[in-house]
Amino acid sequence: METLEILGYASAILMGLSLGLIGGGGSILTVPILVYLLGVDTETSTAYSLFIVGLTSLFGSFSHMRMGNIHWKTAVIFGIPAIISVYLTRHYVVPAIPNEIFKTGDFILNKDIALLLFFAIIMVLASYSMIKKKKGEVKTEESEIQYNFPLIGVEGLVVGLVTGLVGAGGGFLIIPALVLLAKLPMKQAVGTSLIIIASKSLLGFLGDLGVGREIDWILLLIFSCIAIIGIFIGAALSKKISGSKLKPAFGWFVLIMGIYIIFNSLMQQ
Repeated sequence: METLEILGYASAILMGLSLGLIGGGGSILTVPILVYLLGVDTETSTAYSLFIVGLTSLFGSFSHMRMGNIHWKTAVIFGIPAIISVYLTRHYVVPAIPNEIFKTGDFILNKDIALLLFFAIIMVLASYSMIKKKKGEVKTEESEIQYNFPLIGVEGLVVGLVTGLVGAGGGFLIIPALVLLAKLPMKQAVGTSLIIIASKSLLGFLGDLGVGREIDWILLLIFSCIAIIGIFIGAALSKKISGSKLKPAFGWFVLIMGIYIIFNSLMQQ
């Protein structure tokens, strides 16, 4: 096993730690780890990320189930359009993207670079939501859940599309939507988000199996098991370490990574 491969598998624990400590953000690291450390091509890495993110989030949701932090009705209302969107994106949209998207002079924008650039932009947007300070107090008390069905449905479709294209769980989009559109308390929003991420990511991964993509199951299972260990460690540490204090620091790390990916991708042209 080469040094980069060892680092790649070791880095899987960072993904789990982030999910356990701050309730999201970790999945945004999966594609860069797969591409730069484990040598997986970009399109395949987005497929692998769906499986890894989905399985890790599923295990992470178990403790929230025990604590009653999952609002199942909201999960279904938000999850169904998200699941449909991510499956259709993986099964039809991603395979339909041409290998050569744009060419001018010596500059060629191919499919892998385009997906990586789009992913990097998502990283930058995600980092902003982690870094910015929230105004006012986050709602923690249980209250009557109110639904804005059209907006929740549209948000589910958008999150599914983003997840399908870049393989990230989209927790940074889902949690604010659940708080603002469904009026969920933050703890329930985090727990509900994990079960939505798990279901749409794992079912979205079926879209890749449907197009006959060759899967390295050994890599997937090893990476996933390490990430799952990380999420349990993160959940334990979250009782002693404030996730709200770690979130901005992690956000800056994600921002730097996103900017690096953008420049590195463009410099390859």
